[in-house]
Amino acid sequence: MGNRWETGRIEAFSDGVFAIAITLLVLDIGIPASEFDDLWSAIFHEWPAYLGYATSFLTIGGIWLAHHGVFRRLRYANNTVMRINLLLLMAVAFLPFPTRLVAEAIRDQSAERAAAIFYGACLLAIALLFSALWGAVARDRELLQPDVTEDEVSAILLATSPSIGFYAGALALAIVAPRAAAFGYLVIAVVSVLRVRGDEVTPEPA
Repeated sequence: MGNRWETGRIEAFSDGVFAIAITLLVLDIGIPASEFDDLWSAIFHEWPAYLGYATSFLTIGGIWLAHHGVFRRLRYANNTVMRINLLLLMAVAFLPFPTRLVAEAIRDQSAERAAAIFYGACLLAIALLFSALWGAVARDRELLQPDVTEDEVSAILLATSPSIGFYAGALALAIVAPRAAAFGYLVIAVVSVLRVRGDEVTPEPA
């Protein structure tokens, strides 16, 4: 009994963290009043902030969708799942900081490489923690709902792995081409959202 946690409150708390982190992202987008004399140019000039916002929003959105899919399949969580989930939420809540950093540094040749690498490392950490979350579930099948099949477990385990390789590749690219890596992070985020699928529902006979 000491190693079993009800999932309803875990999901509610996780959803709250995802919602706050995803909302904080927009607070880093702003235009100084001193630039209002040429507002259209100032709006366009903020493109790195829009890029960071879109990338981090879609990254968190993809994690939230996949997180929902994981916890829908759980009867309860164990201590390992709880701790990994807390680490995942900590990494997600931290994401607005490197997002702002890369948006501010991407036009500075002396800082863009470090910012892009740091941002990519944070994204990679989130991907690794999410993969570890499902891995912890897969190692304790008693946590799963009775109708979850072995094929389903394997499919989800495989689905959580590709992003890790993509982020590692983008991190390597950030060393030589930081701006290209920044756009690469956006592509990975878009793919992660598109890759998530809902549950198949078998229609009941009439």
